[in-house]
Amino acid sequence: MRIRIVDAFTDRPFAGNPAGVLLLDSFPDDAWLQNVAVEVNHAETAFTHPLPAGGEADWALRWFTPTTEVALCGHATLAAAHVLHTTGAHRGPVRFTTRSGVLVATPSDDGSITLDFPTAPLTPVAAPNGVAEALGAEPLATFDTGPNTGDLLIEVADERTVLGLTPDHNALARYSKRGIITTARAEDPSRGYDFVSRCFFPNVGIDEDPVTGSAHTALAPFWSERLGRTTLTGLQASPRSGLVRTELRGERTLLTGHAVTVVDGELLA
Repeated sequence: MRIRIVDAFTDRPFAGNPAGVLLLDSFPDDAWLQNVAVEVNHAETAFTHPLPAGGEADWALRWFTPTTEVALCGHATLAAAHVLHTTGAHRGPVRFTTRSGVLVATPSDDGSITLDFPTAPLTPVAAPNGVAEALGAEPLATFDTGPNTGDLLIEVADERTVLGLTPDHNALARYSKRGIITTARAEDPSRGYDFVSRCFFPNVGIDEDPVTGSAHTALAPFWSERLGRTTLTGLQASPRSGLVRTELRGERTLLTGHAVTVVDGELLA
């Protein structure tokens, strides 16, 4: 069985967010899927199989971290679409049926892929007691991102604060279902991005995620309202880093990025 490792939201190897991708005939039992994700040991592994023609979707798609299945994942969806397109397994826009509804991935001539995802419904909330100490920075604004992700979005003072965070991951785990999205306005937009973020997801076994597509379904409406534009570029500033182009379209958010296959091998188990 072929297994691939794809770096997503980057156009070069060893950057962006790596994801495992397996094209299957059907989904085996959940224990096998989880074991493969543990073996791959990246933030997410995507499992997808073709569906009968004529339905609302072309492929079924599931995502597993090393500890659990998740309801929404951007970078592994981008990685799966990249594998389908580069191998010829699917041509043109691909519709995935997922736990978060039907998600569409559309390839472009420049090699990028655009994902059509549900926009996160942001609800202002008071900063929980102790979150500033756990994060290592004082929140300026705090939002719940809704049921698809279950994150807490926290705006901090500036880009330098985001880059310098050294959070207590064990302490952060008590403040949200999945994790914490931290963000600030870009210090210098001429560098090619409008806002910066970092994402910490200790509750699903990921202390810091390199580039989180699903987080940008919350970051896009947050920053579009403040910057007065529906099309933006975000930098997720992990050690690997990556760029996500966002376009807010009401209840849907478009996420655009590149991907690179770095491993193409055989799964023997």
